[in-house]
Parts: sequence; structure tokens; C-alpha cells
Amino acid sequence: MAASGTAGNGPLTGVRVVELAGIGPGPFAAMLLADLGADVVRVDRPGGAGLGIDPEYDITNRNKRSVLVDLKDADGPARVLDLVERADVLVEGYRPGVAERLGVGPGACHARNPRLVYGRMTGWGQDGPLAPRAGHDIGYIAVTGTLGMIGPPGEPPVVPANLVGDYAGGSLYLVVGILAALHHARASGTGQVVDAAIVDGAAHLASMIHGMVAAGAWQDRRGANLLDGGCPFYGTYATSDGRHMAVGALEQRFYDEFAALLGLDDAAPLRADPARWDELRERVAARFRTRTRAEWTAVFEGTDACVAPVLTLREAPDHPHLAARSTFTGHGGITQPAPAPRFSTTPTTVRSGPARPGADTADVARDWDVPRLTKDGD
Repeated sequence: MAASGTAGNGPLTGVRVVELAGIGPGPFAAMLLADLGADVVRVDRPGGAGLGIDPEYDITNRNKRSVLVDLKDADGPARVLDLVERADVLVEGYRPGVAERLGVGPGACHARNPRLVYGRMTGWGQDGPLAPRAGHDIGYIAVTGTLGMIGPPGEPPVVPANLVGDYAGGSLYLVVGILAALHHARASGTGQVVDAAIVDGAAHLASMIHGMVAAGAWQDRRGANLLDGGCPFYGTYATSDGRHMAVGALEQRFYDEFAALLGLDDAAPLRADPARWDELRERVAARFRTRTRAEWTAVFEGTDACVAPVLTLREAPDHPHLAARSTFTGHGGITQPAPAPRFSTTPTTVRSGPARPGADTADVARDWDVPRLTKDGD
């Protein structure tokens, strides 16, 4: 099915996606599909639903188009179903049962388009005791044990923004599910519902850790393990200017190079004795406090010591490696992460800035051949 409009680059060119407007992981998942080339049409409602910032800066709506439909209008559901009939994928992030009450649930959509992949993004999932309850990222990762792993011992767990739950456990798992279901739909002619719950994805992310716990190789407490800050050669350290360096010298050969460059001298052998790790950590911290972040960056530049400066969001785009790879890109005056991953035959790009609510209604009505999408007042 050829799609027109903004979809012209990437491996999903030709795939049509209807996104029912929401906030958080649903829009990010739809942005990822759009980055990959899909023609994503976001169905915004009058009054909007977004991050509470100027839509011009909401880059989770880049590479998309927007139409304005009030699903509470008498003909609102029919107008959305006209889009659904011509779509390959639908993405929604309502609480369980809301899409059904609005007339655009899986039953109504599959009646119009049996091949449709219906992607549902929630925190708790479509069933279970907490399914109807409100929630946010922090609660989802709390009950899965994920949050409890993050932070120093003896202090409250550290909140990792909303990256682990909303976007890693939520958006990315929804996209994986959609792509798998899309593959199945194209092979079989049958669509299905993808139930992506953040609690499921956040739990799944910790699969390796659960295996290590079962094997007795991971203690079920913070700051006591190889990868959670308990290890003095896998952590962060303050520099003399109040900045920080990140150390990941896990393997012996990398640690040896790290210890030599840092100047640990006789403290280096403490690595082999976990009972003396606190002493080693103090020695490492003392060394890092003797120079600035820039000075230590220069010391470790070009080595395999596995040490990197901890940069801020504004500093990251200027890092030489990220700049060389164009990991960040500029579009419409906004510096932003470039689409990822990369493809050798169907490269992706930022084709358009954030879609403005309702700005593309007429174009989408024409391109998707949905005349009922436009009506007086739109």
C-alpha cells in the first residue's frame, strides 16, 4: 500500500499508522515508526493533549501529520474508522475500555479492517487488578523491582527520569510488538491486538539480572553488585571542577590500563578483594578529585580504559564521536537525537518538524482518500 505525504524515507515507507493522541510512551512509539518511514497520522482532539509545551518543540511529533477529530462528536468515531480502514497500524494509549467506549476499540476497527495491527500502550496492561488504575513511570518500575536496583545502598532508589519505564519498557516493546504483528498480518492477512504494558517490558528488561539472582551471582539489594555501583571500577566519580567521570573498567585488561592511567599504583591490586572495595573506591575518588573533567578526559582519550566524561544534555551533541556520527541533528532550529538505528539501503531522516494539531487534515483527507475527514469548521 503506497502512502503519500511525509513518508518517503526509511524501511517502513508505505506503512500507514493512525495514532490516537496521548502523552508519553504512545507518541514516542509512533515517532519511532514515523522516523522509520511510516506515514503516521496523529488524531488530535480539540484542546489538544501533549507535554504542556509549545507544540513546535514537541519532537515526539516529528515526521508525523495531524488531523483534528473530536471522538465525542456524533460522527467522530466514523471519521477515525475511515482512516483505520486504510491503515496498517493503530496506536492508542487510553486506559482499558476507553477506546471501546469511544467507538474505536479493536472490535470496531477490525470490523472495518481485519488486517489492522492494533497497538495498545498502557502502564498496567489490559487486565489484572491494577489495569483500571492511574499510574506513571515511577510506579510501574517500582513494582517490577527495576527501580529498587538503582541507587546507592542506604539511600532511597534513584529515579532514572522516565526512560526505563515509559520509553524502554513501554515504547520500544510496543514498537517491537507492532512490527512482529505487522509481519504476521502481511503473511496471514490477519491483524491482532498488541497489549504493551510498561510493567511487562520493565520486568523483561531485567531478564539477565533475574538469571544472575537465581545463580547466586547477584545480591537482591542496591549497590552490592558488579553493575549497580557496588563495584569501584564501574561507577561515577567527581572531578576537581564538580563534574564527573564514568568508569566501566570491568575486564582485567581494561582495568589494568585504567589503574595505570589514573595512577592507582599500589592500590590497583585491591580489585581482587571485594572486602577492600570500599578502600579502593576511596583511592579512585581521591585521584579523580585532583584534576578537572577536561583534564581526565584528555588522559583517557584514545585508550581502552573504558572511562568517559559525564556530559549534560546540551553538551552531548558536541562530543567528538557523536558529532562524527551525526548522532544528533538539527531541524527547524531544534537540536535533537537523529533517527535510530541506521539502515544501509533505506536510510532514515528527520523529514518534518513536530506536527501542529489539525494542520494536515486536508492533505491527509486527500492522500488517504477520506473525504469525510474534513467537515465544516475543521
